[in-house]
Amino acid sequence: MSAPSRSTDLVDLDMLASSLSKRGVRVEDAGPGAAPWTDGTAIFVDLAAPRRTQLRQLCVQCALLAAGSFEAGLLKAVKRRPTLAARYLVLEAHRALLALDAVLPPLARSLIDPGLAGRTASPADSLSLARTSEPLPATPTDFGVVNVRALLSAAPVATGSSTDAPRHIPRSAQQALTELDDTAQADEEDGEDTVSSPVGGGGGIGKLLQRLFEQVRSLKEGGAPGADAPTHSSRSGARGAVRSVTSSASADSLDGLLGPRRGILYPEWDTHRGAYRADWCTVNEVAAQADAHASVEWLAGHALRKPLARLGMGLDRIHRRAQGDDIDIDAAIESQLERLAGSAPDEAVYVESLRLRRDLSVLILLDVSGSATQDSPAGGSVHVQQRDVAAALTTVLHEVGDRVSLYAFHSQGRQSVNLTPVKRFDEALDSAVMRRLFGLVPGAYSRLGAAIRHGASVLIEQGGTSRRLLVVLSDGLAYDHGYEPGYGRADARKALAEARRDGVGCLCLSVGASTDTESLRRIFGSAAHASVPKADRLAGLIGPLFRSALRNGEAKRRIA
Repeated sequence: MSAPSRSTDLVDLDMLASSLSKRGVRVEDAGPGAAPWTDGTAIFVDLAAPRRTQLRQLCVQCALLAAGSFEAGLLKAVKRRPTLAARYLVLEAHRALLALDAVLPPLARSLIDPGLAGRTASPADSLSLARTSEPLPATPTDFGVVNVRALLSAAPVATGSSTDAPRHIPRSAQQALTELDDTAQADEEDGEDTVSSPVGGGGGIGKLLQRLFEQVRSLKEGGAPGADAPTHSSRSGARGAVRSVTSSASADSLDGLLGPRRGILYPEWDTHRGAYRADWCTVNEVAAQADAHASVEWLAGHALRKPLARLGMGLDRIHRRAQGDDIDIDAAIESQLERLAGSAPDEAVYVESLRLRRDLSVLILLDVSGSATQDSPAGGSVHVQQRDVAAALTTVLHEVGDRVSLYAFHSQGRQSVNLTPVKRFDEALDSAVMRRLFGLVPGAYSRLGAAIRHGASVLIEQGGTSRRLLVVLSDGLAYDHGYEPGYGRADARKALAEARRDGVGCLCLSVGASTDTESLRRIFGSAAHASVPKADRLAGLIGPLFRSALRNGEAKRRIA
């Protein structure tokens, strides 16, 4: 019997917990009135308490996990010593919360005692101070308890073993709070959302953000040829604005990603003011790190080939045909002259339109933000499901003769929207491309609007065909610093509308995620979109979805 599905509120809490704790965790009910605690794989809070209390309890446990407060050696030191454990908890929780201050919601920040938090610099320091006789304040109720037995039983996951792959932050706690506190909110497509602030910590959070992201796997050189070339241009305002060419860059470390760099500037739609923020987001193209052990055995023959084989066929107008949908003027005149001259006229006086050549370019945008690390109901992670679909689409479209490009994206504030070219349009599909794809590691956030704008720009300028399609593979969570739920949704919808006005068909797919259709509609608006539970279910849907997206883009282009 399959496990019961989790409510939308619990799924949102799971995502928030995973974002703050930098690991895949779930949220469970501790019971009415029970103190919050964690075993490292689940966080137990009082789900009968008010929502604000739940979130405070959750933020504390997440901060402790993210700060490495439950290392096995420390836990053994406080085992069977409840007083010492409580003193350690009050010191370490303040320190851990302060380390996450840049992304905590106000209700969690209010728990921090800066003076107490600044007295220790590590879990070991907190334990040393807790062992002294110095008076300390009582442990706040929302801090919960240290469940030593459960944490040690769950090791090494709970204790933050260095062998664990780092899980990074898909969105900030403040953004999650906005959404969770207003679960009844329903956006009208392209309508305003006034429940969250567009002003946030994007770009200017310095050392705190670096500490928060210190475990992120570095993006290193070795990707696609020309990834560092200044070959892309920026949209510095609303549609029709002048574009300026700037240099893209790669980075060898996270410090490089966060440091001052030149990039490609794009506007962002501020739904609260009803206007664009010009040159607001900086997109950087960073080289991919290849996985030398990636398997490419599945490259040939895939279930998607048949439904995609007849898409993207351009019309060729063939003259002097016996039948057709137009008159060939030259042939008709010659036929009439032959008739007047007494000769047998040629009846092939028509122009026939036939689809004989491929005329489609497709750019696939793969979301590799931290929320993709969530477990998929179909098995594995959402990232694995969507990565496999990206690989299959790229392979099949390349095989049938379409021009195809694949980019991955995540962000760390508006000044670091990072897109990784896995395959460019003019690049061959080979094992190097697949190793770059399989070397992608999910992390950080998803500033979806900027990624869509850059993808559409690349597609328009480098696609080289009259029919263009942008495919976004994402769980639909548009979150980043200062990119709260309603604000992010409105900007993503606006970016998709801009692309369609420029004649780009847009298709948004959520594969293997628990995102429901209504949630996708709220972020993707009227663009073609679908939620697919498993990658192998896509074959029966992909043809109609592609056709719908292409028709929509072509219709918008004709109207414009």
